[in-house]
Amino acid sequence: MNKITKLIVLFAVMLILSSCEKKAENKGVETKTSDKKELSADANLKKVALNIEGMTCEIGCARTIQSKLSKTEGVKFAEVNFEKKKGVVEFDANKISEKQIIEVVEQIAGGDLYKVADIKTTE
Repeated sequence: MNKITKLIVLFAVMLILSSCEKKAENKGVETKTSDKKELSADANLKKVALNIEGMTCEIGCARTIQSKLSKTEGVKFAEVNFEKKKGVVEFDANKISEKQIIEVVEQIAGGDLYKVADIKTTE
């Protein structure tokens, strides 16, 4: 490797690491989705809490998971908290199941990063 290539690689690694370090600056700040989707009158709303393993930072992990969940058909609301390693999802059980919610999380980035360790129904 020549010197320029080494410098570029070093810069890229530093950039990636610095984005994950932002979690310390935002400690305790929860990321929320502001879009409350409108669901049909016959919606069967349920709410679950997920324990999510494999997150290493707020921006690259928690926000990515939250965004994917929020964009999933049948999901009304999604919130992922990096510090607590938890997510909360409100969804229409007529359109999506708990198993499918788990699959959405675990298939992000090719299925190699995140694992739902536990899922519980909440009120």
